[in-house]
Amino acid sequence: MTARTVEAETVALLVADAVTAPSMHNAQPWRFVFRPGDDTVELYGDPERALIRTDPDHRALHLGCAAALFNLRVSAARHGLGARVRLLPEGSTPWLLARVSFGAAASGDDDLAALYEALRRRHTSRLPFADEPVPPALLDGLRAAARLEGCRLTVPGAWHVQTLLGLVRDAEQREETDPLVRAETAAWTGGDRGPGPARHDGVPASAFGPRSSGGPAAVRDFGRARPEPDRGWAAFERRPQLALLGTPGDTRADWLLAGQALERVLLRATADGLATSMTSQPLEWPELRWTVRDPLASTGHVQMVLRLGYGPAGSATPRRPVTEVLEVLEVR
Repeated sequence: MTARTVEAETVALLVADAVTAPSMHNAQPWRFVFRPGDDTVELYGDPERALIRTDPDHRALHLGCAAALFNLRVSAARHGLGARVRLLPEGSTPWLLARVSFGAAASGDDDLAALYEALRRRHTSRLPFADEPVPPALLDGLRAAARLEGCRLTVPGAWHVQTLLGLVRDAEQREETDPLVRAETAAWTGGDRGPGPARHDGVPASAFGPRSSGGPAAVRDFGRARPEPDRGWAAFERRPQLALLGTPGDTRADWLLAGQALERVLLRATADGLATSMTSQPLEWPELRWTVRDPLASTGHVQMVLRLGYGPAGSATPRRPVTEVLEVLEVR
């Protein structure tokens, strides 16, 4: 495909796929701008959707936007387009996170296109998984997926998994005693049960999952901030299969690499028949985050804790329409 041949309709399809990415509290903090004359799409973070109390340095915002960026790459490859990405192209424009130039497909795009079928099947599952361990071969594939994006995925041992569960419990207790965090979480959850039109963002009560009946679970319980009287109870896996996604540094560029690696790992896991969720609570408290890293592995800076296993895929959460997140500039 030659330069300057990408139509706005095609870009709308790519963005519709991009926004299926996960983001903290499903805030969907992204905005896309298409420049038809240059065949480029710019990805911006949306400060109006930043979680000021829970994510004050915007690390999670970068992860979510980068996950959407990876989906854009997958969709472009599926549509026969190559996507050349430049991260943080202009330092003087802090909310401009990436610029994507479209052109001819390149080597390696087939691997991206192969993940396309998993793109809309990937959902965060806050339901119990089976205690069946994930086979080493699948874990090796997930490690390889992270490496392709310049990151590292490590699988902690049983003793560190217990440490992580304790950190999750500690983070939950800190959230319960912080009214500003509770209010922020409540503002982004349970929107499907309130009056008025249906929301296109946030975590609906239908995606909360059950309460844990056997101690701390490696999933965020949004019902703490937004109690739902008809939620049931369930026993979660006794030995959750967790994985730590890390980067050597902890800069904005590292966060953008981590978000792309996160989505590649999640899509690879989905394609392999695994259910997934993310456990970020301990990472939201600076005094807990360093303890999350596995001292027996060179994880560097942990950017996300993943939960993997066999179980229900979880329900879909709402997405903002493309018309809200994509601006198409006029050709001058």
